[in-house]
Amino acid sequence: MKRWHRALIGAAVVVLLAAGIGRTLLARRAEQARLAAPGAAAAALELAPGDVVVVRTHELVRRLEVSGNLVAVNSAFVKARVAAEVKSVAVREGDSVRPGQVLAQLDPTEFDWKLRQAEQQARSAQAQLEIAQRTLQNNRSLVQQGFISATALETAVSTEAGAQATLQAALAGVELARKARADATVTAPIAGQVAQRLVQPGERVPVDARLLEIVDLSRIELQAAIPPEEAGLLHVGAAASLQIDGIDAPVAARVARINPSAQPGSRSVIAYLELQPHPALRQGLFARGTIELDRRRALALPPSALRNDQAQPYVLRIEDRRVVQRVPQLGSRGTDAAEPGSLLVEVLGGLADGDRVLAGNLGAVRDGTAVRPVQDSLRAPAAAASVAGR
Repeated sequence: MKRWHRALIGAAVVVLLAAGIGRTLLARRAEQARLAAPGAAAAALELAPGDVVVVRTHELVRRLEVSGNLVAVNSAFVKARVAAEVKSVAVREGDSVRPGQVLAQLDPTEFDWKLRQAEQQARSAQAQLEIAQRTLQNNRSLVQQGFISATALETAVSTEAGAQATLQAALAGVELARKARADATVTAPIAGQVAQRLVQPGERVPVDARLLEIVDLSRIELQAAIPPEEAGLLHVGAAASLQIDGIDAPVAARVARINPSAQPGSRSVIAYLELQPHPALRQGLFARGTIELDRRRALALPPSALRNDQAQPYVLRIEDRRVVQRVPQLGSRGTDAAEPGSLLVEVLGGLADGDRVLAGNLGAVRDGTAVRPVQDSLRAPAAAASVAGR
């Protein structure tokens, strides 16, 4: 009796274990089938609002970055026109000057003596000319009376012509000496401010020695080297915005001139950007900024939405809750006029206004992956909780 009871209990245990194992296997297979189903919600990639980029029409602005040092449009090095000792310098760095203002005085003693010498030589030449003219007049009378030959008259004519030439040369020497005397007084050629004082009183300077530098700060420009591939897009009058060291607010500028020749070696083209007047502008300050090349409305998307792990850049467009790989036709790059700091890439084809594509921050996503907005995943538990509450 006891043996029969024990066998019955053992058989019941075996049946229960077999049923439990079978139920577990069936549940596991059902779960695997549910996960492998094409429309399974658990397999869908949940998307937050920041994971989706919408292709929109923007006012696309193309800009070219430039940099360089500021220079004055009008500037001049004042040089010595004669060799002499510097007697005085009337200005220092920062002084404002006007055209014709006396800046420095060179020792005029030597030039005074040379001027006197030239004037005396001119007087002597004038006296010789008068003697030659009287002699010529007398000889003409003697020739008519037959007292001298025609050859003697020709000699008198030549002597008078030589005296005339000697006088003209002496007078030219007077003018040269007078100019040298005037050049001993150094004056400002342009209006502006003294940027450098390069000599001191007591120094002897040669001809063409630099004495002072004057800059006119009323017109300041930036000389920017433009790459050859961008030079063709630049035009006179293009607007620019520059950030200057020491000036908080951007300074407006425009392209005033474009050099017709490229630079040897780099082949870059120099563009001259004239800045709007500003009291803080100084020659030599460093400036950086952008030139606006063009502005137009165009379909565009952020470059971060492009994926570059294949031969051509592509995007993952969301179609019917799945991502589909598309290769758009791309144009130029620029910024959004409404948000100058946001970079955009022009879309010429392959996408339409309003298309949604995955952002690049999601990393690698396979073509055909199911997706759903995160709002959908939040909506389902909420609906279940509502049903349970009923």
